[in-house]
Amino acid sequence: MISMLARSLQVATYIHVLTATFWTYDYACLLHEEWTFLLRSRWSKMKGLYIVTRYFSFIFLATDLYMYFVPNENLSECRALDNIQTGIGMLLVVCSDYFFILRTYVLWNKNKILLTAMLFTFVSVVVACFGVAFATIVPAAYVTSTIPGITGCYRSSDSYQPFIPFLLLSMFELGLMILTLIRAIQSWRTNQSRLYIVLVNHNIFYYACGFLFSVTNIITPLLLQNSYQTILNGVQFIMLAILATRMHLHLWQVNRHPHGSTSALVHIPLSDISFANPTV
Repeated sequence: MISMLARSLQVATYIHVLTATFWTYDYACLLHEEWTFLLRSRWSKMKGLYIVTRYFSFIFLATDLYMYFVPNENLSECRALDNIQTGIGMLLVVCSDYFFILRTYVLWNKNKILLTAMLFTFVSVVVACFGVAFATIVPAAYVTSTIPGITGCYRSSDSYQPFIPFLLLSMFELGLMILTLIRAIQSWRTNQSRLYIVLVNHNIFYYACGFLFSVTNIITPLLLQNSYQTILNGVQFIMLAILATRMHLHLWQVNRHPHGSTSALVHIPLSDISFANPTV
């Protein structure tokens, strides 16, 4: 039993380190492009959303590594750190998904009814996710590791079932992916601009990744025990943030250097998405 627990805790720590390493590598690779975007693009809500999504990921990872690697015998502090980590993780999901809700809105020609429906559904999902996440944190038991070489604090409650928020997220992301596919099928002959194609490809890829991550996080706590239950939660939060910021940066670069045909999509008044004047 102890050997199984030790193995699960070791795998969990490896995953946390790999996630932090991957985020650091991604940040280093995009450092020049990112600072070009931050310095040359005009200030807007989307730019603020980009900054929050990008740099709150660092805070999330720092909290994650502190929680699992710094020796800590204070169980109240463990619970507080878990609250902070969960809150920041949900914030990353909210910001990442909001990028693509607005993109879907643009793809559907700024349909106000669709936007209202998407935002209402999204807010309902987020409220339910926060409620379930924090309701399960309160009664969860925490322990500090007594296994040599493994430090930090971990959840020990077998009754903790974190799959419900991911079930809700998977259903929402699947719905938005279907909306994007329907719009792409309707417009593929009439709109061949590069920016439009980038928007469609980004949306489908992001929603597919989010859906697959959510399904994985639904299956994991139902089939596995101990630290394996939440092992991929942080991975999903960070990967969605990386995808959202990378794709937003790529969209901005495509609009700065357009090629081929153009369309009305590039000049949509929703300036946060269209980047009608990206250097202002």
